[in-house]
Amino acid sequence: MNRPTHGTLHHVELWVPDLDRAVASLGLLLEALGYGLSQSWNGGRSWRLGSTYLVIEQSPALTAERHDRRSPGLNHLAFHVEDAATVEKLTADATQHGWHLMFPERHPYAGGAQHYAAYLENVDGFEVELVAIKAPERN
Repeated sequence: MNRPTHGTLHHVELWVPDLDRAVASLGLLLEALGYGLSQSWNGGRSWRLGSTYLVIEQSPALTAERHDRRSPGLNHLAFHVEDAATVEKLTADATQHGWHLMFPERHPYAGGAQHYAAYLENVDGFEVELVAIKAPERN
């Protein structure tokens, strides 16, 4: 592992109402993005890519059954994806594993004319944005 750059993200921890469901949706997507399963314990998992890792935990201290991205706190996670074709492949695969495409009428430019991305939400209310690094030219 390379030495992290000062100020880069160390980790993100998400509390989920159902660990198995989160592993089936979030875990699968993280692995498709290149994250590797790093740790596994009763009530949690972590996935690592480089010096950053993401934790999914079903904590007994959880106070709600669903994430509300419109409340104060985390709205969504956004990930770089190699190109538009990979965004579309990941989106198609994700919809088979508990995700639905948000803003389908504006996809893939729901974020603006120069922003090729898919906005996905899982059954627990977590949103993930997949952003193409190399986007096709628009006329």
